[in-house]
Amino acid sequence: MGKVINPEEVKDYLADEQTIMVGGFMECGAPLKLIDILLAEGIKDLTLIANDTGFTDGKFGSLIVEKRARKVIASHIGLNKETGLQMNKGELEVELVPQGTLAERIRSYGAGLGGFYTPTGVGTVVEKGKNKKEINGKEYLLELPLGADIALIKAWQVDQTGNIIYSKSARNFNQVMAAAADIVIVEAEEIVPTGELDPNQIMTPGIFVDYIVDFS
Repeated sequence: MGKVINPEEVKDYLADEQTIMVGGFMECGAPLKLIDILLAEGIKDLTLIANDTGFTDGKFGSLIVEKRARKVIASHIGLNKETGLQMNKGELEVELVPQGTLAERIRSYGAGLGGFYTPTGVGTVVEKGKNKKEINGKEYLLELPLGADIALIKAWQVDQTGNIIYSKSARNFNQVMAAAADIVIVEAEEIVPTGELDPNQIMTPGIFVDYIVDFS
């Protein structure tokens, strides 16, 4: 089987209790059609890793509203009041991670690193339970890599072997997430024949991509 699959086949790779990364920044660059499949299939008890939890009336936000997640790892939850409500009621575990730290934790996993030291969060609640080290007179926190079972990402163009070009700021978290999951599933605005993309413009090589979903 090639990398290009139909939406029905996506269901074979989704299951309850998975850790799923979802690209996007306030739904810019988010794989909304793939999120629709998650919603339609009733997948639940998920650990969701994303920049934010979207909007109450948005696609990604609906995963929170419908209580499909048991844990969220994100840098921002303020645009979806349901996230905060569930967190305060003890219904949803929320791990807030500074945005740059979140991106670097994901990148570190994809790069095979054991972690990294950062000054971000020193002296705040972020440092709770973390290893702290002084380097050259300055305190740093050890942050560990962050990976997932599945990454759902959005591309502008992808060829049939999985080489990806993102559109402007819609690149956001998609690129680092594509290297940090066991299975990477791509939703693209356009699927083109292999060889059609300019190699100099490719942002994620096809080696990182497992499946491309053809929604046409």
